[in-house]
Order: sequence, then structure tokens, then C-alpha cells
Amino acid sequence: MTDVSIVIPLLNEAESLPELHSWIKKVMNDHQLSYEVIFIDDGSTDQSWHVISTLKKSDNAVKAIRFQRNYGKSAALHVGFDMAEGAVVVTMDADLQDSPDEIPEMRRMILEDGYDLVSGWKKKRYDPISKTIPTKLFNWTTRKMSGIYLHDFNCGLKAYRSNVVKALEIFGEMHRYIPVMAKKEGFHRIGEKVVEHRARKYGTSKFGLERFINGFLDLLTITFISRFGKKPMHFFGSLGLLMFIVGLGAFTWIGGNKVWALLNDSYEKNIADQSIFYIALTAMIIGSQFFLAGFIGELIARNSVKRNDYKISETI
Repeated sequence: MTDVSIVIPLLNEAESLPELHSWIKKVMNDHQLSYEVIFIDDGSTDQSWHVISTLKKSDNAVKAIRFQRNYGKSAALHVGFDMAEGAVVVTMDADLQDSPDEIPEMRRMILEDGYDLVSGWKKKRYDPISKTIPTKLFNWTTRKMSGIYLHDFNCGLKAYRSNVVKALEIFGEMHRYIPVMAKKEGFHRIGEKVVEHRARKYGTSKFGLERFINGFLDLLTITFISRFGKKPMHFFGSLGLLMFIVGLGAFTWIGGNKVWALLNDSYEKNIADQSIFYIALTAMIIGSQFFLAGFIGELIARNSVKRNDYKISETI
């Protein structure tokens, strides 16, 4: 088995690829590690594919996939993970901001320290403040919601035990939450290593501020799926039942007051003239809808072909 598989998604990074490949090759040879470099060209419109083809001619360790159009980093990582054959799989960006010198130590942490996943932490960053402040907020939110205490969830430089990447299905823009997805699959030994962050040498960043909005929405999605993907009734049913009980209790209270007033010949406003009546009615309706949503979700989950799709780590 190959010692290290290095998966590199890229988009229009023709200028940096020769230097990155040369750097990786030197590090691997210096540490006497067998390796494969898997370039995933995510619909580049520059000369990236031509450069990769040239590198392939000089190094049989180079493998590559070219997408017909841009599908996103998650899609690139998914096919790269499927293709990887190494005992340890490393992901890194193609823009030379990640250092291949970090790979041997991250590999050691996987094999010797027993981690399933080691995530890089770019403690000192060379990014503008418009990017660093939202990144810190994003990481803080993710830590609180996931219970995984990493400083830099979205660092492209990560190392994985082979069985971890084979258990993951990366889609949409979920690449930001691979540690969260790994934890969901039962891989709890997640570590962190401070890594060097280098200033971009060529080109410009392919990511804008919209990634933080999309990232937060994806976090809500992955959190919900992780906790309630196979039991939606536990979420929707509980919330619906609570709202229905609150609405029913309020309705019973105002109805009881009206009946008591009639029995004692005292004045009480008509039920329909009280604002709380409409609040109670709305709560009961929404509660019923939530409960129905949970019931329908449960029916869908129980009829899914993956309802009994459990990951088995080993058998004897």
C-alpha cells in the first residue's frame, strides 16, 4: 500500500502547480515515503490541465481527474477520496499557501499517536482582516455546535486514516465540516497541528464572503442530519407536541374563564375578542404541522434504502 495519498483540488492554478509538485516530490523522497499525488481539476479555464499532463509524463506518481465544469471543492474531494489508495490521505490546496513540509509529521500523528484525523491550524495567517474576523466567528460557532474543539475547521491541509475518507460522502459544500462528518461516522480521535500559512504567490482567491453565509447554513444542515437524520420525529414531533400543548393549555384557560364567568353571571370578553385566543390557535396549528412533518419524515426515513446502512469498523 502507498504510504501517502495527497489529494489536491484546484481551479485555475497553472502557475503554482509545477512548484507545488516539485516541493511535494522533494519532501516525499527526503522522508523515503511512497506517494501518489491526485490532482482534481475542478473545471479550470487556464492551462492547469496541460500543466498536470506534463507533470504526469515526468512522474508516474501523479494521477489526475478533470471535471467538465466547476462542481466545487466538495465534489473534487469526494472523487479524490474515492481514488486514493494510501494508508494516510492528505488534502491540501494548490495555491502554495499550504506547506508540504507538514505532511510527514501529520502522517506520524495518524500512525503513531492514533488519530483518525489531524486538522491543520493556521495560527498565523496572511489574510486580510475582512477574511480573518469572519473566519474566527465561523470557527467559534462550529466549535459550539459540533463539540469539536478545533481552531481552524476550514483549513485545507488535513490528514486522515484511509478508512475515514472511505466512510465519508462529501457533497454540496460540506468540505468545511469534514471533522464534524467524521465524528458523526464514529471517528472521535480528531487532533490538530499548527501549520505554516504562506502568503498567496500566484493568482487570486476563488472564495468570496458568500462562503460564510453558505457555511453557516451548511452547519445547520449537517448538525440536524447528524442528530436527527434517522429519527426526524424526535425533533419535529417533540417541537410540535410542545407547541400544541402550550396552545391547548392557553385555549383551555381562556375557555375555562369564560365558562366560569357565565356560571357566576359576571362579565368576561368573548373568546374571539381576546388576542390570546389567536395565539393559542396559531400554536395548535403550527404544532400539528410540525408533528405531521415529523411523521412524514419518519415514513420517508423508514422506507429509505439506507435506513440500515451502518458503518462497520471490523469483524472477527
